[in-house]
Amino acid sequence: MTDLQLLGVWKREDVALLLIDYQEEMFANIRSTTPADLVELNVRLLIRTAKAFDIPIILSTVGVGMGVNKPTRAAISDELPGITIIDRSSMNAWEDDAFLSAVKATGKRRLVFGALYTEICLAFPVVDALKDGYDVSYVVDAVGGMSALGHDTAITRMAHAGAVPNTAVALVTELFRDWKDPVSGKVREIVGWYLSEHARLTA
Repeated sequence: MTDLQLLGVWKREDVALLLIDYQEEMFANIRSTTPADLVELNVRLLIRTAKAFDIPIILSTVGVGMGVNKPTRAAISDELPGITIIDRSSMNAWEDDAFLSAVKATGKRRLVFGALYTEICLAFPVVDALKDGYDVSYVVDAVGGMSALGHDTAITRMAHAGAVPNTAVALVTELFRDWKDPVSGKVREIVGWYLSEHARLTA
C-alpha cells in the first residue's frame, strides 16, 4: 500500500463489506469495550447502509458445517435474506478459497472488515489482505475481543500494518457525505432507526 492510497476519504463505489464469524459463541465471549448488543447493532447498521448503497457484502462463518459452532446470529443474518454464507474450517478467512474468490469477484480494492474476535478472525485476514495489496479499514465498534487487552493489541497490530480504523457511524457518514445525495431518504431512515435503537440499548 502506498502513502497515496491512504489519503482521502473513502467512497462507497470503491468498497466491499466483509463480515466474519458473527456467531453466538463469539458474541458470548466478547469482553472488550463495546458490549455485545452494541456490536450487533453496529453490524446491522453497516449492513443496512451497504444495502442502501449497493455495496457488495460477504458473510462468513467458521465451523458450522463441522458442528463446532452455531450459525450467524439471527438478528444479523435476517438483515441479509438470500445471501450465501461462506462456512470455513480455517481461523483466517483469507486462507479459505471460497472466501478469497468471493472477495476477488466483487472487483473492489478497498475492503471494510468486521469480525469476531478482533485478535483472531479480524486481525489475520486484515493483515493478509494488506499484504496482497488491498486497502483495508476495520470498524472498531462493530468488533470485539475475548479481552480488552486482546482487542486493543489487535487494533494496534492492524493499524501498524497499515489498515485504517473507523467507527460505524463515522463510516456511514464517510460513504454518504451529502444530504443532496439521491439516497438521502434511505440514509435518514437508517440513521433514525439506529439512533432509536442505540438510545434504547444504552438507556
